Amino acid sequence: MNRPNRPVRASAVLACLALALAAPAVAAEERNPRERARPGDDTSGRAQRGKASYYHRSLHGRQMANGERFDTRSNSAASRTLPLGTTARVKNLETGRTAVVEVEDRGPYARGRILDVSPRTADQLGMREDGVAPVEIAPIEVPQRDGSTRAGAAAGGR
Repeated sequence: MNRPNRPVRASAVLACLALALAAPAVAAEERNPRERARPGDDTSGRAQRGKASYYHRSLHGRQMANGERFDTRSNSAASRTLPLGTTARVKNLETGRTAVVEVEDRGPYARGRILDVSPRTADQLGMREDGVAPVEIAPIEVPQRDGSTRAGAAAGGR
């Protein structure tokens, strides 16, 4: 009976494992094409200023642009210009309070507004009572059109 030598089998397994570990990991943007920048999206990573409002609680459970369901307790945000998947620090310019959000939806559709945030984030920013607040959005990480990411203004990027 001619059996393979155990050390030969072990080295074959180790070689396969080494190849698997050496293969480049697939970035999240590569797995989900919705988390890539579209033509016209602001991928610069520069800070923006404008007015923010928040989602009404009746939108809980509705599908967002990224395909997931909206949760009023999340840190979800909607932007017309930032790519889906962007992580940003939002600062309420009246109260000085900040929160970190992830752009997962498109909007707001009200004239003169640049961001919609979840009710939980609105509470963190201290804007729930007024409903609208002047904010600065400083991207931390911005998906690019090629699937890579770029550091934004809040991460020390451009």
